[in-house]
Amino acid sequence: MISLHTTRVRRRRLGVAAAAAGLFAALLTAAPAAATPDPGDAPVDRGSVTTSQQAEARAAIRGGDIPGVDEIVHSSNIKHLTSVPKGALKGTNTDLAFQGKYAYVGNYDGFVIYDISNPKKPKTVSEVLCPGSQNDISVSGNLLFLSTDSSRSDDSCSSTTQPATEKSSWEGMKIFDISNKRHPRYIAAVETACGSHTHTLVPDGKKNIYIYVSSYSPNETFPDCQPPHDGISIIKVPVKKPQKAKIVDFPVLFPDGGNPGAPTNPGVTKTSGCHDITVLPSQDLAAGACMGDGILFSIKDPARPKIIDRVQDNVNFAFWHSATFNQGAKKVVFTDELGGGGAATCNEEIGPKRGANGIYDIVGKGDQRKLVFRSYFKIDRHQADVEVCVAHNGSIIPVKGKDLMVQAWYQGGISVWDFTNSAKPKEIAFFERGPVTLDQVTTAGPWSTYYYNGHIYSSDIAKGFDVLKLTDKRTDPAAKVKLDELNVQTQPDYFAR
Repeated sequence: MISLHTTRVRRRRLGVAAAAAGLFAALLTAAPAAATPDPGDAPVDRGSVTTSQQAEARAAIRGGDIPGVDEIVHSSNIKHLTSVPKGALKGTNTDLAFQGKYAYVGNYDGFVIYDISNPKKPKTVSEVLCPGSQNDISVSGNLLFLSTDSSRSDDSCSSTTQPATEKSSWEGMKIFDISNKRHPRYIAAVETACGSHTHTLVPDGKKNIYIYVSSYSPNETFPDCQPPHDGISIIKVPVKKPQKAKIVDFPVLFPDGGNPGAPTNPGVTKTSGCHDITVLPSQDLAAGACMGDGILFSIKDPARPKIIDRVQDNVNFAFWHSATFNQGAKKVVFTDELGGGGAATCNEEIGPKRGANGIYDIVGKGDQRKLVFRSYFKIDRHQADVEVCVAHNGSIIPVKGKDLMVQAWYQGGISVWDFTNSAKPKEIAFFERGPVTLDQVTTAGPWSTYYYNGHIYSSDIAKGFDVLKLTDKRTDPAAKVKLDELNVQTQPDYFAR
């Protein structure tokens, strides 16, 4: 059954725009010409919907309760500046990183570098073909880091899919030299247990970078991904000699095995590793979203993280997906990826507490700090049953004295929301497209949406690269904060500059 948007939300929209077009020339680099995108890395097809569901969606579009197919709607304080369609890399777009005038966009088929010196007219600098989902991406200086979390025939950019049951299969971290943005150069790789679904950079002075590698779902039939898999891989990268990068530890974060999941906790994913970790180096803190558990830990010694507190939500959380600190390190926002990023969960039937963000205050001092639940936040713009919608990657909008965040919700679009009052979060702006199609359940929409140097940038799974401008007295002061580099999971101290 389809659950429609409320009339209040849809009727109050003041801006309706046609999707902008503009195709830029692609430059394939860093991989042999023989390399081609591999169908084995594509997301699973979601299947068709019933004729009654299609009819209800069409009726909702006619009534103005949901946008039409590919129609763009937004609040009056957001302007859609441009959309850059995908170029040569047709795979799923994933995460984003930033450096100076460049934006880096991960893609199941590799990654793309954009020149965003003019945010209204981004230019494609290069497209690097290097298949291996999901290609989570980070940058530091002249180095770019790419996660491979699908079983490959080898560690090259011309590899093909290969069963994880074969010992020769490879998954892990790839490292590129990006000193020449037009010609990134693949220079090193490190294999990690169960691959690298996501990763987080932890700086250690100017000599070394540590990488926390999050991966999960071990299996006794996988030679390189054996249970128990109750921790994270830590890679040490010498900045001047990245070819010598290597694993230095695999700390156990869940000595008791973590959340047992079903049947003990029905509807909750069993913990067998972490999905994503965000570090706040200025406070020596990290927050981990680890399937069935949320954790807070100290990274005073980045090579030896220490658990401070651990929480579970066995009523409303299905899969702890990602984490974001507020600037003062007094709060953590955890997201729940209900449905694994493959289901329509933004509707009345699911409700406002499941598939939501969980806002936790950090109370106490030092190693006695605790995570205390305060409230849930979920977009109230209900989506059609053909639209995969889920709480996903977002970032802080840096305004002193306020806790503001912009966040991706797949086909739920982009939400800007205020959690200054932990118990009463509220949306203050939004942007979204209508369904990609009414014929089947489709994974599309923003995967990651981040604020960087005065603009909002979004990596749309199916469409490409979006740039938006937010104009609001509550968020305008953030434009004064300028960063040289941003990896959102290595959360900066925005005001120590």
